[in-house]
Amino acid sequence: MRRWILIAVPYIWLLALFLVPFLIVLKISLSDTALARPPYFPQLDLSEGWAGIRAFLSELDFENFAFLASDDLYWKAYLSSAQIAAISTLLTLLVGYPIAYGMARAAPEWRPTLLMLVILPFWTSFLIRVYSWMGILSTEGVLNQFLMALGIISAPLTILNTNTAVYIGIVYTYLPFMILPIYAALEKLDESLIEAAEDLGCSRAKAFWLITVPLSRNGIIAGCFLVFIPALGEFVIPSLLGGSQTLMIGKVLWEEFFSNRDWPVASAVAVILLLILIVPIILFQRNEQRAREADQ
Repeated sequence: MRRWILIAVPYIWLLALFLVPFLIVLKISLSDTALARPPYFPQLDLSEGWAGIRAFLSELDFENFAFLASDDLYWKAYLSSAQIAAISTLLTLLVGYPIAYGMARAAPEWRPTLLMLVILPFWTSFLIRVYSWMGILSTEGVLNQFLMALGIISAPLTILNTNTAVYIGIVYTYLPFMILPIYAALEKLDESLIEAAEDLGCSRAKAFWLITVPLSRNGIIAGCFLVFIPALGEFVIPSLLGGSQTLMIGKVLWEEFFSNRDWPVASAVAVILLLILIVPIILFQRNEQRAREADQ
């Protein structure tokens, strides 16, 4: 009995904090807009019993999903979000892998300090960190003033309110999520394998590509998923750093909820976004399972 209670705890947690909210959002996505509170109908009235439930279910429809399919704004927003998230993930990998590699090859007494420096940004509010980039990337910001002082540029660069600023914000924000799993994989790497490859004639660079990179594959995959999944539905960074031309599904979702007050359409957008995210989440879980099996 104790074992079943222990197993039931995480399932109850998922039921209360994931499945029930998802069913509520799904129900709203099948509803219609109403000028009332809540701004959708039909409403479920259990006082009428099964007759009320049947009447409630009969009024639900898939018109909101059909509307999303007919309006190219939404599928363009999904594609644009996937593109921005994929490019940001690649950039984060290019920046994060050398940092993780340097941390794993550092002296053991320095590794805790380096880890603390990677985690240190999490001690500051996420919103404040994004706002700080607005001051850095603006036309009169720190970056432009620094480049002009060095004589590299003669006029301020337009970085803020562009996709470039969004990429910078995402890479900066999610860089620790890329570094930590890659560092965990590289730290366990057996140095004798590199030495054996060099003894057999491999150069240092060739040994890196043939041994180090393949053995850190699980960390690379985990880091890419940890960056791509939240970046796909990101809202704060494109809203603050991106311009009006930056199209991401998180911004569209916020506008439907709070500007247009169209809760049913916004819920349909959220349901489709969740269904899209299920694929990388499942792949991430399978990769983690294979990594655990390989360690056993």
